Amino acid sequence: MNSEELSNYVFAKLAEAQKLSEDNIRTDDTPLEHRKTYPRIEKYVDEFLDGYIENRFIIMPGLRGIGKTTILFQIYDYLRKEKGITDDRILYISVDELSTYLGAKLFEAIDVFVKEVHETSQVNLEKELFILVDEAHYDKEWSQTGKIIYDKSKKIFLILTGSSALSFEMNVDAARRIKKEPVFPMNFSEYNILKNKIFPPDDMAISLRDLIFKGDESSVEYASKKENEMRRNLIKLERPVEKEWEDFLFCRDFPFGLNMDRIEVYERVFSMVNRVIEKDVFSLQSFNTDTRNTISRIITFLALQDPGGTSDVKLGTILEKSPKLIREILNILEKTHLIISVKPYGAAGKVIRKPWKYYFLSPTINAAIRFKLGKYDTRDRKLLGVLAESLVASYFFRLKETSNMPLGIFYDSGKNGVDFLLQGLEGIIPVEVGVGKKDKSQIKKAINKYKSEYGIVISNRTSKITKEGKIIFIPLITFSFI
Repeated sequence: MNSEELSNYVFAKLAEAQKLSEDNIRTDDTPLEHRKTYPRIEKYVDEFLDGYIENRFIIMPGLRGIGKTTILFQIYDYLRKEKGITDDRILYISVDELSTYLGAKLFEAIDVFVKEVHETSQVNLEKELFILVDEAHYDKEWSQTGKIIYDKSKKIFLILTGSSALSFEMNVDAARRIKKEPVFPMNFSEYNILKNKIFPPDDMAISLRDLIFKGDESSVEYASKKENEMRRNLIKLERPVEKEWEDFLFCRDFPFGLNMDRIEVYERVFSMVNRVIEKDVFSLQSFNTDTRNTISRIITFLALQDPGGTSDVKLGTILEKSPKLIREILNILEKTHLIISVKPYGAAGKVIRKPWKYYFLSPTINAAIRFKLGKYDTRDRKLLGVLAESLVASYFFRLKETSNMPLGIFYDSGKNGVDFLLQGLEGIIPVEVGVGKKDKSQIKKAINKYKSEYGIVISNRTSKITKEGKIIFIPLITFSFI
C-alpha cells in the first residue's frame, strides 16, 4: 500500500465530510428525523466528552437501507455544531471504498489519521478524536483493529456500522469492549413519529412487552390504558388508522420509503436485496459465481411460499442443488439479517429433522419481491396474512436481540400447531397470528399441550386488548407499537 496515496485519501475524506454530512442528513433542506438508535449513540458521545470512557467502541450492525449511514452523519453534525469538535478531529470512512480502491486496511487509515493529521501516536493523543466507520465488515480484522485502538488510547471514540454479520464476527477479546446497538427496520411507532409526527404514549412498548411476557391482570390493565392513549393520539391521522397501518405493512418500514410512492419503494428494496446478495453474502463466504443464481432462487422461493416449514432437503430437490449448499446459503442470508429462522419446538433431534420456518426481517422485502415477480395483489387477504405473520416474527426476533426476551422463538410443528411458541422465564407462551379470524381452538389446544399459563392471539379482528380466560387478544395495530 502506497503510504502517500493513503495519506492523500484520509485528508480528502476529512475535507469532503461536511458536504457528505449535509447531503445525507437533509432532504430538500429539511433535516431528517432521528431514528430511535440515535439518542443512545448521542448519549455515549456526551458521556465520553464528560470523561466516562467505557462506552467508546460502538458497533451498529443492521441490514442495508435502514439508516445506519444517516445516523453516522447525524452524529458528525452533532459533534461539529453542538459540541464544537473541529472537522480535523472527526474522520468518516467507508471500508468498502477503502478496501476496493486502495486495498488498505482500516487500521492503516486510522494510523495515518493520528500520525499525519494530528502528528502524534495513539498512546500520546491529548485531544478526543472521533472515527466513524461505514461498511466495517469489508475488513475481516475490524474487531481486532477496534480492540487495539481501544486498548492503546482512551481518547478515540469509534463507531462502526456494517451488515448484521458484525455480531457474529467479534472476537472474544473485542466483544468485552464493544457496545452493540443493532439497527432494525421501523416499527409502527417509529413510523408514526417520523412520518406523521405522532408520538406514542410513554412506556407504550414496555407495557406491551410486559403484557406478552407476564400476561397477568395488572399488565393487561396497564397495556390497555396505554392502548387507549395511543388510539386518542392516532385521531390526528388524516385517514383511518387501518389504512395507514396497511400502507406501513406493505411498504413503509424502511426510512427511505417514508415519502416515496409504493413502486419506487419496491424498486429500491429490490435493488437493496440484490446488493445484499452481490456484496454482503460474498464478503462473508466465498461461493462460485454460479451460486449467485441459486441464492436468488432461494430468496424467490421464500418470498412466494405461504408461511410454513422449509427444509434444506426440500429446497435442494426443487433447485437441484445439494442440501449442504442450501444450508450454507440460508445460514449466510441469516447472518445478513435479510431472513430470520424460526425452529420447531422440541429436542435437538426434532430441530434437526423438522423443517425450519423462514421470514424476511421486514414485510416490505417480501412485498417488494412479490411485486417484481408479478405475484402481488393488495386486495388479497391471504397476502395480508403472510405479511402480518412476517411482521410478528420480525418483532419477536428484534425483542430477543435487544432485550433478551423471549429466550427462544419456536413454532409448533404438530398438525394445526400455533404460529409461534415463545420461551419465557416461566415456560412456553403460545402465539397465534390471525387476519380475518379470531379463532380460539388452536390457542386453547396449545395452552393445554404446553401447560401454559396463558396464550396470545394477535389479530386484526380484535379492536382492543382483552383477556378471555387464559387467552389474551392483541390487535395487530397495537402489537406493531412494541
